[in-house]
Amino acid sequence: MSKTRGKPSTTHPFAYPGLDRIIHERARLGVLTSLFAHPKGLAFNALKQLCALTDGNLSRHLEVLESAHLIEITKTTEQSRPQTRCRITAEGRRRYLAYLAVLEQVLCDADSGAKSQTRSGPQRALSSS
Repeated sequence: MSKTRGKPSTTHPFAYPGLDRIIHERARLGVLTSLFAHPKGLAFNALKQLCALTDGNLSRHLEVLESAHLIEITKTTEQSRPQTRCRITAEGRRRYLAYLAVLEQVLCDADSGAKSQTRSGPQRALSSS
């Protein structure tokens, strides 16, 4: 983990080192968001449906998230059928919230840039004519 995590660098203000590569992947972001919204966890099939993933695709992303200690997976049997339940860990919650804080900074920076372009756009057009 980078020491500058979450803090903007003055020399590279748009590098965003806090955008965690494990979380930043679209499917894993969806899985973590679903699990964050359901702190008691979700069954594999519910998670698959919420995130629009195939069995194999979800399984692979769950492996990555579990090996990073962001989620925990519990396997049981109910009525002689295997059941897989996933739950976000305390570490997963912490890293997810840190990721969202950096993502919020990205949005603020983009908004500031858009407002700056809007304000300077017409002036630039008038001064170049």
